[in-house]
Amino acid sequence: MYKKILIYNSGGGLGDSIQIFPLISSLKNNFNNVEIFYLGAHNNHFNNKLKEYNLKINTIELGLKYFGFRWWHLLKIRRIIKEKKLPEFDIIIDLQSKLRNTIILKQIPCRYFYSSTYNYFFCSKDVTGYRFDAHFNSYSGIRSIIFNLKFFLNNKFKVIEYLTENISKKYYDEAKKLLPKNNYIGLSITQGNKYRKKSWHIDKFIDLAKRFISDGKRIVFFIEKTEVDLINHIKTELPDSLFPEHGSEIACPALVTTLASRLEGAITIDNGVMHMIGLTKIPMIVLFGPTNSKKFAPNGSNIEIIDSKVIYKSEDINKITVQDVLKKINF
Repeated sequence: MYKKILIYNSGGGLGDSIQIFPLISSLKNNFNNVEIFYLGAHNNHFNNKLKEYNLKINTIELGLKYFGFRWWHLLKIRRIIKEKKLPEFDIIIDLQSKLRNTIILKQIPCRYFYSSTYNYFFCSKDVTGYRFDAHFNSYSGIRSIIFNLKFFLNNKFKVIEYLTENISKKYYDEAKKLLPKNNYIGLSITQGNKYRKKSWHIDKFIDLAKRFISDGKRIVFFIEKTEVDLINHIKTELPDSLFPEHGSEIACPALVTTLASRLEGAITIDNGVMHMIGLTKIPMIVLFGPTNSKKFAPNGSNIEIIDSKVIYKSEDINKITVQDVLKKINF
């Protein structure tokens, strides 16, 4: 039926790639022997930092940096398709909605083309008078796309979550070695994107951590080793806090996910670690400021979202108080 499916992702962060795990899992589980191909505007994390998640998808390399973001790509794409002998795909799934990117992407041969760009104008199936997401307005981002595909493919398309059991046992063994006890609470406090102010003030995290410690909890921080000043500040204020990744020779997102599986719960800002932890489905509180919580928050019934735009009508995440977080804690 559908044997070759191409996914185009214009996002460049680890979180942008982790968010499409359910889409990949759903496609693989709904269509037997399907080959999933990935075309990104940026580096393919599935072949690099995310390879330990074992999603096993193929990479399309066109040799065009920031594919889709330059109008001149339109002049080169057809020649590249012939030179590289790209197959005709059964489906191309466009995960973004920029007109330029979609027009360029649509030059790649396929039977069916899915895109939300320009009110689904470029979709290969007639959608006149019907918006795919009309009945799923509680979803946005990748969740909306997954549910829309149920209608687009005219198929009993089941949503299949990514299973963390796909991660090799050695990462779980390492996580248990690093966090052998219980009552752990995880905190992720640093942002990868330096251009948007998404970080909650460190003093608020420290205040929150001290309250957990008074209840007998152990505090686990997920911070890269390079954040020396921040780590030293935390160690001064919270001498018993743990930085498990720093004690391991393994350094990869899959280890973060397996470490998160040892936690009782986690509190995080909108960052890549949030998505790594979110795969475990543990209880989480996620703090949002300038970014879209509906679009970027992990999916799950035990995830509490605190969005400064909702409760304080402000993009300033530091409007959120420690008390706001304490009210949401259910772990």
